[in-house]
Amino acid sequence: MTLRGLFGGAAALVLIASAGLAQAQDFTAERLSESIRTISSDEFQGRYPGTEGERLTLAWLQAQYEEMGLQPGGPDGQWLQVVDLKRYTPVEGAASASWTGPDGTVHPLTIGQDIALRAVSNDGRASVENAGLVFAGYGIHAPERGWDDYGDIDVRGKIVMVVGGEPTAEAVTERFNGAYATHYQSAAFKSDEAFRRGAVGIITVFTVPASDPNWQRAAQFNNRQRTLTPGAADLEVSGGINMDVAHSLAMAAGLGNEVLTSLQSGEFKAVELPGVTLSVATEETIDTLRTHNLLAKIEGTTHPDEVIVYSAHWDHVGVGADHVSPVSTTEDNIYNGAWDNASGTVGIVEMARQLSAAPRAERTFVFAHMAAEEMGLLGAYAYTADPVYPLAKTVADINIDMLPLSPPTRDVAIFGQGQNDLEDRLAVLAESEGRYVGGDGMPEQGFYYRSDHFPFARAGVPALMTWHGWDWDEGGREAGEAAWKAKFAADYHRPSDEWSEDLDFRSAVENLTLLYRLGLELANSSDWPGWKPMSEFGSVRERTAGERQ
Repeated sequence: MTLRGLFGGAAALVLIASAGLAQAQDFTAERLSESIRTISSDEFQGRYPGTEGERLTLAWLQAQYEEMGLQPGGPDGQWLQVVDLKRYTPVEGAASASWTGPDGTVHPLTIGQDIALRAVSNDGRASVENAGLVFAGYGIHAPERGWDDYGDIDVRGKIVMVVGGEPTAEAVTERFNGAYATHYQSAAFKSDEAFRRGAVGIITVFTVPASDPNWQRAAQFNNRQRTLTPGAADLEVSGGINMDVAHSLAMAAGLGNEVLTSLQSGEFKAVELPGVTLSVATEETIDTLRTHNLLAKIEGTTHPDEVIVYSAHWDHVGVGADHVSPVSTTEDNIYNGAWDNASGTVGIVEMARQLSAAPRAERTFVFAHMAAEEMGLLGAYAYTADPVYPLAKTVADINIDMLPLSPPTRDVAIFGQGQNDLEDRLAVLAESEGRYVGGDGMPEQGFYYRSDHFPFARAGVPALMTWHGWDWDEGGREAGEAAWKAKFAADYHRPSDEWSEDLDFRSAVENLTLLYRLGLELANSSDWPGWKPMSEFGSVRERTAGERQ
Protein backbone atom coordinates (compact mmCIF):
# COMPACT_ATOMS: atom_id res chain seq x y z
CA MET A 1 0.00 0.00 0.00
CA THR A 2 1.32 3.47 -0.88
CA LEU A 3 1.34 6.45 1.44
CA ARG A 4 -1.79 7.69 -0.38
CA GLY A 5 -3.68 4.78 1.16
CA LEU A 6 -2.69 5.38 4.77
CA PHE A 7 -5.08 7.68 6.64
CA GLY A 8 -5.54 7.90 10.37
CA GLY A 9 -6.22 10.11 13.34
CA ALA A 10 -6.60 13.83 12.69
CA ALA A 11 -5.80 13.42 9.01
CA ALA A 12 -8.78 11.11 8.54
CA LEU A 13 -11.11 13.55 10.27
CA VAL A 14 -9.93 16.35 8.02
CA LEU A 15 -10.45 14.16 4.97
CA ILE A 16 -14.01 13.31 5.97
CA ALA A 17 -14.84 16.91 6.86
CA SER A 18 -13.54 18.21 3.55
CA ALA A 19 -15.01 15.48 1.37
CA GLY A 20 -18.06 17.53 0.36
CA LEU A 21 -15.93 20.49 -0.66
CA ALA A 22 -13.50 18.27 -2.51
CA GLN A 23 -16.26 16.86 -4.66
CA ALA A 24 -17.00 20.35 -5.99
CA GLN A 25 -13.68 20.57 -7.80
CA ASP A 26 -12.65 18.96 -11.04
CA PHE A 27 -9.22 20.17 -12.15
CA THR A 28 -8.20 18.40 -15.32
CA ALA A 29 -4.89 18.03 -17.07
CA GLU A 30 -6.64 18.44 -20.43
CA ARG A 31 -8.09 21.87 -19.64
CA LEU A 32 -4.80 23.08 -18.13
CA SER A 33 -2.89 21.88 -21.17
CA GLU A 34 -5.16 23.45 -23.78
CA SER A 35 -5.28 26.86 -22.10
CA ILE A 36 -1.51 26.92 -21.58
CA ARG A 37 -1.12 26.00 -25.23
CA THR A 38 -3.22 29.02 -26.20
CA ILE A 39 -1.56 31.79 -24.21
CA SER A 40 1.98 30.50 -24.71
CA SER A 41 1.58 30.27 -28.47
CA ASP A 42 3.74 32.38 -30.79
CA GLU A 43 0.74 34.64 -31.41
CA PHE A 44 1.08 36.00 -27.84
CA GLN A 45 4.77 36.84 -28.49
CA GLY A 46 6.05 36.18 -24.99
CA ARG A 47 3.45 38.34 -23.18
CA TYR A 48 5.72 41.34 -22.61
CA PRO A 49 4.08 44.30 -20.80
CA GLY A 50 2.88 47.12 -23.00
CA THR A 51 2.81 45.06 -26.20
CA GLU A 52 0.25 43.29 -28.36
CA GLY A 53 1.05 40.21 -26.30
CA GLU A 54 -0.33 41.97 -23.23
CA ARG A 55 -3.51 43.00 -25.05
CA LEU A 56 -4.15 39.44 -26.24
CA THR A 57 -3.46 37.96 -22.81
CA LEU A 58 -5.75 40.33 -20.93
CA ALA A 59 -8.51 39.89 -23.52
CA TRP A 60 -8.26 36.10 -23.17
CA LEU A 61 -8.40 36.33 -19.37
CA GLN A 62 -11.38 38.66 -19.36
CA ALA A 63 -13.24 36.37 -21.77
CA GLN A 64 -12.66 33.39 -19.48
CA TYR A 65 -14.07 35.20 -16.45
CA GLU A 66 -17.02 36.63 -18.35
CA GLU A 67 -17.90 33.15 -19.56
CA MET A 68 -17.83 31.90 -15.94
CA GLY A 69 -20.06 34.77 -14.85
CA LEU A 70 -17.55 36.30 -12.46
CA GLN A 71 -17.57 39.99 -11.57
CA PRO A 72 -14.79 42.42 -12.47
CA GLY A 73 -12.54 42.79 -9.45
CA GLY A 74 -10.54 45.90 -10.32
CA PRO A 75 -10.99 49.54 -9.31
CA ASP A 76 -14.44 51.07 -9.87
CA GLY A 77 -15.93 47.81 -11.08
CA GLN A 78 -13.44 47.41 -13.91
CA TRP A 79 -11.44 44.36 -14.93
CA LEU A 80 -8.14 46.21 -15.16
CA GLN A 81 -5.98 48.08 -12.69
CA VAL A 82 -3.66 50.51 -14.46
CA VAL A 83 0.02 50.13 -13.55
CA ASP A 84 2.24 53.00 -14.68
CA LEU A 85 5.91 52.07 -14.37
CA LYS A 86 8.41 54.93 -14.25
CA ARG A 87 11.72 54.17 -15.94
CA TYR A 88 14.73 56.31 -15.04
CA THR A 89 17.88 56.92 -17.08
CA PRO A 90 20.73 59.09 -15.70
CA VAL A 91 21.50 62.28 -17.60
CA GLU A 92 25.11 62.05 -18.76
CA GLY A 93 27.37 64.40 -16.82
CA ALA A 94 24.66 65.51 -14.39
CA ALA A 95 25.95 63.68 -11.32
CA SER A 96 28.38 65.23 -8.85
CA ALA A 97 29.51 64.44 -5.31
CA SER A 98 31.91 65.66 -2.67
CA TRP A 99 32.49 65.35 1.05
CA THR A 100 33.63 67.97 3.50
CA GLY A 101 35.74 67.20 6.54
CA PRO A 102 35.73 68.80 9.99
CA ASP A 103 38.43 71.26 8.85
CA GLY A 104 36.19 72.55 6.06
CA THR A 105 38.21 71.01 3.23
CA VAL A 106 36.07 69.85 0.31
CA HIS A 107 37.04 66.51 -1.24
CA PRO A 108 35.55 65.88 -4.72
CA LEU A 109 34.42 62.33 -5.50
CA THR A 110 34.68 60.90 -9.01
CA ILE A 111 31.40 59.49 -10.30
CA GLY A 112 31.82 55.89 -11.42
CA GLN A 113 35.09 55.45 -9.54
CA ASP A 114 34.64 56.69 -5.98
CA ILE A 115 30.87 56.74 -5.82
CA ALA A 116 27.82 55.57 -7.74
CA LEU A 117 24.64 57.69 -7.50
CA ARG A 118 20.98 57.36 -8.46
CA ALA A 119 18.11 59.78 -7.92
CA VAL A 120 15.36 58.01 -6.00
CA SER A 121 12.73 60.73 -5.77
CA ASN A 122 9.81 60.59 -8.19
CA ASP A 123 10.82 63.74 -10.04
CA GLY A 124 14.14 62.21 -11.12
CA ARG A 125 16.22 64.93 -9.48
CA ALA A 126 18.39 64.78 -6.39
CA SER A 127 20.20 67.64 -4.70
CA VAL A 128 21.52 67.29 -1.17
CA GLU A 129 23.90 69.87 0.29
CA ASN A 130 26.17 69.15 3.26
CA ALA A 131 24.06 66.38 4.76
CA GLY A 132 25.33 64.77 7.92
CA LEU A 133 26.39 61.12 7.73
CA VAL A 134 25.35 58.25 10.01
CA PHE A 135 26.89 54.79 9.77
CA ALA A 136 24.13 52.33 10.65
CA GLY A 137 25.95 49.02 10.23
CA TYR A 138 23.68 46.59 8.38
CA GLY A 139 20.80 49.06 8.70
CA ILE A 140 18.66 46.35 10.31
CA HIS A 141 15.96 46.90 12.92
CA ALA A 142 14.57 43.46 13.82
CA PRO A 143 13.14 43.51 17.35
CA GLU A 144 11.80 39.94 17.09
CA ARG A 145 15.40 38.79 16.59
CA GLY A 146 16.93 41.02 19.23
CA TRP A 147 18.78 43.05 16.61
CA ASP A 148 18.82 46.83 16.26
CA ASP A 149 21.60 48.61 14.40
CA TYR A 150 20.01 52.03 14.81
CA GLY A 151 19.55 52.30 18.55
CA ASP A 152 18.22 55.74 19.48
CA ILE A 153 20.17 57.82 16.95
CA ASP A 154 18.34 60.55 15.02
CA VAL A 155 18.90 60.33 11.25
CA ARG A 156 16.37 62.95 10.14
CA GLY A 157 17.73 65.00 7.24
CA LYS A 158 20.89 62.88 7.08
CA ILE A 159 22.35 60.27 4.75
CA VAL A 160 22.59 56.78 6.18
CA MET A 161 25.53 54.55 5.30
CA VAL A 162 25.02 50.78 5.51
CA VAL A 163 26.81 47.60 4.49
CA GLY A 164 24.99 45.08 2.34
CA GLY A 165 23.60 41.75 3.46
CA GLU A 166 22.93 40.54 6.99
CA PRO A 167 25.03 39.15 9.85
CA THR A 168 26.72 35.83 9.12
CA ALA A 169 28.92 35.31 12.20
CA GLU A 170 28.38 31.91 13.79
CA ALA A 171 27.60 33.46 17.15
CA VAL A 172 24.52 35.29 15.85
CA THR A 173 23.24 33.17 12.96
CA GLU A 174 20.51 31.69 15.15
CA ARG A 175 18.92 35.15 15.15
CA PHE A 176 18.45 34.94 11.40
CA ASN A 177 17.56 32.04 9.10
CA GLY A 178 20.90 30.38 8.51
CA ALA A 179 21.19 29.36 4.86
CA TYR A 180 17.87 31.04 4.02
CA ALA A 181 18.27 34.80 3.70
CA THR A 182 15.75 37.13 5.33
CA HIS A 183 14.18 40.30 3.95
CA TYR A 184 16.53 42.26 6.21
CA GLN A 185 19.43 41.67 3.82
CA SER A 186 17.69 43.45 0.94
CA ALA A 187 18.36 46.96 -0.27
CA ALA A 188 14.60 47.57 -0.26
CA PHE A 189 14.30 46.91 3.47
CA LYS A 190 17.33 49.07 4.29
CA SER A 191 15.94 51.94 2.20
CA ASP A 192 12.47 51.63 3.75
CA GLU A 193 13.91 51.68 7.25
CA ALA A 194 16.11 54.71 6.54
CA PHE A 195 13.18 56.56 4.95
CA ARG A 196 10.85 55.68 7.83
CA ARG A 197 13.34 57.30 10.18
CA GLY A 198 13.54 60.50 8.15
CA ALA A 199 16.80 60.05 6.23
CA VAL A 200 17.17 61.80 2.86
CA GLY A 201 19.41 59.19 1.30
CA ILE A 202 21.16 55.87 1.69
CA ILE A 203 24.68 54.87 0.67
CA THR A 204 25.79 51.24 0.61
CA VAL A 205 29.40 50.59 1.59
CA PHE A 206 30.96 47.94 -0.65
CA THR A 207 33.54 46.29 1.60
CA VAL A 208 36.15 46.06 -1.17
CA PRO A 209 38.84 48.51 -2.34
CA ALA A 210 38.48 50.79 -5.35
CA SER A 211 40.63 48.41 -7.37
CA ASP A 212 38.23 45.49 -6.94
CA PRO A 213 36.79 44.43 -10.34
CA ASN A 214 33.33 43.85 -8.90
CA TRP A 215 33.19 47.39 -7.53
CA GLN A 216 34.48 48.85 -10.78
CA ARG A 217 31.90 46.94 -12.80
CA ALA A 218 29.03 47.96 -10.51
CA ALA A 219 30.05 51.62 -10.47
CA GLN A 220 30.64 51.90 -14.20
CA PHE A 221 27.36 50.26 -15.19
CA ASN A 222 25.30 52.21 -12.67
CA ASN A 223 23.95 54.43 -15.46
CA ARG A 224 21.64 51.79 -16.95
CA GLN A 225 17.91 52.41 -17.15
CA ARG A 226 16.00 51.13 -14.12
CA THR A 227 12.33 50.94 -13.26
CA LEU A 228 11.14 52.37 -9.97
CA THR A 229 9.32 49.90 -7.74
CA PRO A 230 5.81 51.24 -7.02
CA GLY A 231 5.55 52.20 -3.37
CA ALA A 232 9.33 52.34 -2.90
CA ALA A 233 10.79 54.62 -0.23
CA ASP A 234 10.84 58.17 -1.61
CA LEU A 235 14.40 59.02 -0.62
CA GLU A 236 16.25 61.76 -2.47
CA VAL A 237 19.26 59.68 -3.41
CA SER A 238 20.80 56.24 -3.17
CA GLY A 239 24.28 55.12 -4.04
CA GLY A 240 27.38 53.16 -3.20
CA ILE A 241 30.98 53.81 -2.20
CA ASN A 242 34.01 51.54 -2.01
CA MET A 243 35.98 50.79 1.12
CA ASP A 244 38.72 53.28 0.31
CA VAL A 245 36.23 56.16 0.35
CA ALA A 246 34.53 54.80 3.46
CA HIS A 247 37.89 54.61 5.23
CA SER A 248 38.64 58.25 4.36
CA LEU A 249 35.28 59.36 5.76
CA ALA A 250 35.75 57.35 8.94
CA MET A 251 39.29 58.62 9.52
CA ALA A 252 38.18 62.22 9.04
CA ALA A 253 35.45 61.65 11.65
CA GLY A 254 37.90 60.08 14.10
CA LEU A 255 36.37 56.61 13.87
CA GLY A 256 38.59 53.54 13.86
CA ASN A 257 38.31 50.10 12.31
CA GLU A 258 36.58 48.79 15.42
CA VAL A 259 33.35 50.24 14.07
CA LEU A 260 33.32 47.73 11.22
CA THR A 261 34.63 44.81 13.25
CA SER A 262 31.82 45.17 15.82
CA LEU A 263 29.02 44.77 13.28
CA GLN A 264 28.67 41.01 13.71
CA SER A 265 28.34 41.00 17.48
CA GLY A 266 24.78 42.22 17.77
CA GLU A 267 25.97 44.96 20.12
CA PHE A 268 26.72 47.58 17.44
CA LYS A 269 24.72 50.81 17.45
CA ALA A 270 24.71 53.45 14.72
CA VAL A 271 27.22 56.28 14.98
CA GLU A 272 27.32 59.74 13.49
CA LEU A 273 30.42 60.85 11.56
CA PRO A 274 31.04 64.09 13.46
CA GLY A 275 31.99 67.05 11.33
CA VAL A 276 31.75 65.13 8.04
CA THR A 277 29.08 66.01 5.46
CA LEU A 278 28.21 64.77 1.99
CA SER A 279 26.90 66.78 -0.96
CA VAL A 280 25.42 64.98 -3.96
CA ALA A 281 23.40 65.91 -7.04
CA THR A 282 22.12 63.99 -10.01
CA GLU A 283 19.33 64.07 -12.58
CA GLU A 284 17.51 61.38 -14.57
CA THR A 285 15.07 61.40 -17.45
CA ILE A 286 11.77 59.59 -16.97
CA ASP A 287 9.53 57.69 -19.31
CA THR A 288 6.47 55.65 -18.42
CA LEU A 289 5.48 52.13 -19.41
CA ARG A 290 1.77 51.51 -18.93
CA THR A 291 0.66 47.97 -18.18
CA HIS A 292 -2.23 46.40 -16.26
CA ASN A 293 -3.20 43.96 -13.56
CA LEU A 294 -6.44 42.07 -14.21
CA LEU A 295 -8.73 41.15 -11.31
CA ALA A 296 -11.90 39.08 -11.09
CA LYS A 297 -13.91 38.25 -7.98
CA ILE A 298 -16.52 36.04 -6.37
CA GLU A 299 -18.12 38.14 -3.66
CA GLY A 300 -18.59 36.56 -0.24
CA THR A 301 -22.03 36.05 1.26
CA THR A 302 -21.59 37.30 4.83
CA HIS A 303 -18.13 38.90 5.00
CA PRO A 304 -17.55 40.34 1.51
CA ASP A 305 -15.00 42.85 2.84
CA GLU A 306 -12.69 39.99 3.90
CA VAL A 307 -10.68 38.75 0.93
CA ILE A 308 -8.64 35.71 -0.09
CA VAL A 309 -6.41 36.52 -3.08
CA TYR A 310 -5.23 33.91 -5.57
CA SER A 311 -2.45 35.50 -7.64
CA ALA A 312 -0.18 34.73 -10.58
CA HIS A 313 1.75 36.86 -13.05
CA TRP A 314 0.53 36.85 -16.63
CA ASP A 315 3.67 38.35 -18.20
CA HIS A 316 6.85 36.79 -19.53
CA VAL A 317 9.92 38.30 -21.20
CA GLY A 318 8.81 38.78 -24.78
CA VAL A 319 10.84 38.30 -27.93
CA GLY A 320 14.58 38.19 -28.56
CA ALA A 321 17.66 38.45 -26.39
CA ASP A 322 16.63 41.93 -25.26
CA HIS A 323 13.02 40.74 -24.87
CA VAL A 324 11.53 43.34 -27.23
CA SER A 325 13.03 42.40 -30.62
CA PRO A 326 11.03 41.61 -33.76
CA VAL A 327 10.17 37.96 -34.30
CA SER A 328 12.99 36.24 -36.17
CA THR A 329 12.33 34.46 -39.45
CA THR A 330 15.43 32.26 -39.08
CA GLU A 331 15.40 31.14 -35.47
CA ASP A 332 13.05 30.65 -32.52
CA ASN A 333 13.49 33.82 -30.49
CA ILE A 334 10.05 33.98 -28.83
CA TYR A 335 10.14 33.39 -25.09
CA ASN A 336 6.75 31.66 -24.93
CA GLY A 337 6.78 31.11 -21.16
CA ALA A 338 4.54 28.04 -21.09
CA TRP A 339 5.84 26.99 -17.70
CA ASP A 340 6.72 30.51 -16.52
CA ASN A 341 4.03 31.58 -16.11
CA ALA A 342 1.28 30.53 -18.50
CA SER A 343 0.94 27.54 -16.20
CA GLY A 344 0.28 29.67 -13.10
CA THR A 345 -1.97 32.03 -15.03
CA VAL A 346 -4.12 29.15 -16.21
CA GLY A 347 -3.97 27.62 -12.73
CA ILE A 348 -5.65 30.73 -11.31
CA VAL A 349 -8.30 30.70 -14.06
CA GLU A 350 -9.05 27.06 -13.32
CA MET A 351 -9.14 27.81 -9.58
CA ALA A 352 -11.80 30.43 -10.30
CA ARG A 353 -13.72 27.99 -12.46
CA GLN A 354 -13.87 25.42 -9.67
CA LEU A 355 -14.65 27.90 -6.90
CA SER A 356 -17.42 29.47 -8.98
CA ALA A 357 -19.02 26.01 -9.20
CA ALA A 358 -18.86 25.50 -5.42
CA PRO A 359 -21.42 26.91 -2.96
CA ARG A 360 -20.74 30.63 -2.40
CA ALA A 361 -18.27 31.16 0.44
CA GLU A 362 -18.64 33.64 3.28
CA ARG A 363 -15.57 35.65 2.31
CA THR A 364 -14.66 37.11 -1.08
CA PHE A 365 -12.30 35.44 -3.54
CA VAL A 366 -10.16 37.68 -5.76
CA PHE A 367 -8.27 36.24 -8.73
CA ALA A 368 -5.38 38.61 -9.43
CA HIS A 369 -3.30 38.41 -12.58
CA MET A 370 -0.26 40.57 -11.96
CA ALA A 371 1.77 42.47 -14.54
CA ALA A 372 5.53 42.91 -14.84
CA GLU A 373 6.63 40.22 -12.41
CA GLU A 374 9.62 39.50 -14.62
CA MET A 375 10.64 43.16 -14.29
CA GLY A 376 10.79 42.92 -10.48
CA LEU A 377 7.33 41.96 -9.14
CA LEU A 378 6.19 45.41 -10.20
CA GLY A 379 2.50 44.70 -10.81
CA ALA A 380 2.16 43.13 -7.37
CA TYR A 381 4.05 46.01 -5.78
CA ALA A 382 1.72 48.43 -7.57
CA TYR A 383 -1.28 46.55 -6.19
CA THR A 384 -0.04 46.58 -2.59
CA ALA A 385 0.90 50.27 -2.89
CA ASP A 386 -2.65 51.07 -4.06
CA PRO A 387 -4.78 48.05 -3.09
CA VAL A 388 -8.27 47.58 -4.45
CA TYR A 389 -9.18 45.70 -1.25
CA PRO A 390 -7.75 46.87 2.11
CA LEU A 391 -4.68 44.86 3.01
CA ALA A 392 -5.76 44.80 6.66
CA LYS A 393 -8.82 42.77 5.61
CA THR A 394 -6.94 40.58 3.12
CA VAL A 395 -6.92 37.17 4.77
CA ALA A 396 -4.16 35.64 2.66
CA ASP A 397 -2.44 35.63 -0.70
CA ILE A 398 -2.03 32.24 -2.37
CA ASN A 399 0.36 32.62 -5.29
CA ILE A 400 1.12 30.30 -8.19
CA ASP A 401 4.29 30.81 -10.22
CA MET A 402 5.14 27.84 -12.46
CA LEU A 403 2.89 24.88 -11.70
CA PRO A 404 4.76 21.63 -11.07
CA LEU A 405 5.02 19.61 -14.28
CA SER A 406 5.80 16.15 -13.01
CA PRO A 407 4.32 12.85 -11.90
CA PRO A 408 2.62 12.85 -8.47
CA THR A 409 4.81 13.77 -5.50
CA ARG A 410 4.72 12.93 -1.82
CA ASP A 411 5.98 16.39 -0.87
CA VAL A 412 4.29 19.76 -1.30
CA ALA A 413 7.19 22.16 -1.55
CA ILE A 414 6.66 25.78 -0.50
CA PHE A 415 8.70 28.96 -0.47
CA GLY A 416 9.40 30.52 2.91
CA GLN A 417 8.88 27.54 5.16
CA GLY A 418 8.51 28.75 8.74
CA GLN A 419 7.05 32.16 7.85
CA ASN A 420 3.31 31.87 8.62
CA ASP A 421 0.66 29.39 9.66
CA LEU A 422 -0.80 29.00 6.17
CA GLU A 423 1.77 26.23 5.80
CA ASP A 424 0.39 24.47 8.89
CA ARG A 425 -3.14 24.53 7.45
CA LEU A 426 -1.79 23.24 4.15
CA ALA A 427 0.14 20.51 5.96
CA VAL A 428 -3.04 19.16 7.57
CA LEU A 429 -4.76 19.03 4.18
CA ALA A 430 -1.71 17.38 2.60
CA GLU A 431 -1.49 14.81 5.38
CA SER A 432 -5.05 13.74 4.66
CA GLU A 433 -3.76 12.68 1.22
CA GLY A 434 -0.61 11.00 2.49
CA ARG A 435 1.59 13.94 1.56
CA TYR A 436 3.76 16.34 3.55
CA VAL A 437 4.81 20.00 3.33
CA GLY A 438 8.51 20.78 2.92
CA GLY A 439 10.85 23.60 1.91
CA ASP A 440 12.07 24.44 -1.57
CA GLY A 441 15.51 22.92 -0.93
CA MET A 442 17.39 25.77 -2.64
CA PRO A 443 18.25 28.43 -0.02
CA GLU A 444 20.83 30.04 -2.29
CA GLN A 445 18.03 31.13 -4.66
CA GLY A 446 16.13 33.30 -2.15
CA PHE A 447 12.87 32.15 -3.75
CA TYR A 448 10.57 33.61 -1.08
CA TYR A 449 11.52 37.12 -2.21
CA ARG A 450 11.22 36.48 -5.95
CA SER A 451 7.56 36.11 -6.85
CA ASP A 452 4.29 37.99 -6.51
CA HIS A 453 3.40 36.68 -3.05
CA PHE A 454 6.31 38.68 -1.63
CA PRO A 455 4.88 42.22 -1.99
CA PHE A 456 1.86 40.95 -0.06
CA ALA A 457 4.11 39.48 2.64
CA ARG A 458 6.13 42.70 2.81
CA ALA A 459 2.84 44.54 3.40
CA GLY A 460 1.99 42.14 6.24
CA VAL A 461 -0.49 39.86 4.42
CA PRO A 462 0.18 36.15 5.13
CA ALA A 463 1.34 34.74 1.80
CA LEU A 464 2.01 31.25 0.53
CA MET A 465 3.49 29.87 -2.64
CA THR A 466 3.71 26.19 -3.49
CA TRP A 467 6.58 24.98 -5.65
CA HIS A 468 7.82 21.83 -7.31
CA GLY A 469 8.00 18.72 -5.18
CA TRP A 470 10.99 16.45 -5.69
CA ASP A 471 9.84 13.39 -3.76
CA TRP A 472 8.08 11.47 -6.51
CA ASP A 473 5.61 8.72 -5.62
CA GLU A 474 7.54 6.47 -7.98
CA GLY A 475 11.29 6.97 -7.96
CA GLY A 476 11.50 9.06 -4.81
CA ARG A 477 13.60 12.16 -4.25
CA GLU A 478 16.53 11.06 -6.35
CA ALA A 479 14.45 10.80 -9.51
CA GLY A 480 12.40 13.91 -8.81
CA GLU A 481 15.32 16.20 -8.02
CA ALA A 482 17.28 15.09 -11.07
CA ALA A 483 14.29 15.60 -13.38
CA TRP A 484 13.44 19.03 -11.99
CA LYS A 485 17.01 20.31 -12.21
CA ALA A 486 17.29 19.09 -15.77
CA LYS A 487 14.08 20.84 -16.82
CA PHE A 488 14.97 24.05 -14.99
CA ALA A 489 18.39 24.17 -16.65
CA ALA A 490 16.94 23.42 -20.08
CA ASP A 491 13.88 25.68 -20.14
CA TYR A 492 13.85 28.40 -17.47
CA HIS A 493 13.76 31.78 -19.24
CA ARG A 494 14.63 30.19 -22.56
CA PRO A 495 12.75 30.05 -25.88
CA SER A 496 12.42 26.29 -25.29
CA ASP A 497 9.83 26.94 -22.53
CA GLU A 498 6.99 25.99 -24.87
CA TRP A 499 3.82 23.95 -24.67
CA SER A 500 4.16 20.28 -25.51
CA GLU A 501 1.65 17.47 -25.49
CA ASP A 502 4.19 15.58 -23.37
CA LEU A 503 3.88 17.94 -20.38
CA ASP A 504 2.82 16.06 -17.25
CA PHE A 505 0.14 17.86 -15.22
CA ARG A 506 -0.54 15.21 -12.58
CA SER A 507 1.37 17.02 -9.83
CA ALA A 508 -0.20 20.32 -10.90
CA VAL A 509 -3.68 18.88 -10.45
CA GLU A 510 -2.69 17.57 -7.00
CA ASN A 511 -1.41 20.98 -5.87
CA LEU A 512 -4.33 22.92 -7.30
CA THR A 513 -6.72 20.64 -5.44
CA LEU A 514 -4.93 21.33 -2.15
CA LEU A 515 -4.92 25.08 -2.75
CA TYR A 516 -8.61 24.96 -3.61
CA ARG A 517 -9.36 23.26 -0.30
CA LEU A 518 -7.14 25.70 1.58
CA GLY A 519 -8.92 28.68 0.04
CA LEU A 520 -12.36 27.33 0.85
CA GLU A 521 -11.33 26.55 4.41
CA LEU A 522 -10.18 30.14 4.86
CA ALA A 523 -13.20 31.59 3.09
CA ASN A 524 -15.71 29.78 5.31
CA SER A 525 -14.05 30.57 8.63
CA SER A 526 -13.53 33.60 10.82
CA ASP A 527 -9.82 32.84 11.26
CA TRP A 528 -7.06 35.27 10.42
CA PRO A 529 -3.84 33.41 9.57
CA GLY A 530 -0.83 34.84 11.37
CA TRP A 531 2.92 35.17 11.07
CA LYS A 532 5.22 33.03 13.18
CA PRO A 533 7.15 34.69 16.01
CA MET A 534 10.46 34.94 14.12
CA SER A 535 8.99 36.21 10.86
CA GLU A 536 10.10 39.66 9.75
CA PHE A 537 6.57 40.44 8.56
CA GLY A 538 4.59 39.92 11.75
CA SER A 539 5.23 43.42 13.06
CA VAL A 540 3.84 44.92 9.84
CA ARG A 541 0.62 42.91 10.18
CA GLU A 542 0.29 43.86 13.84
CA ARG A 543 -0.04 47.56 12.95
CA THR A 544 -3.50 46.88 11.52
CA ALA A 545 -4.68 44.35 14.13
CA GLY A 546 -7.48 46.65 15.30
CA GLU A 547 -9.10 46.55 11.86
CA ARG A 548 -9.62 42.78 12.11
CA GLN A 549 -11.45 42.75 15.45
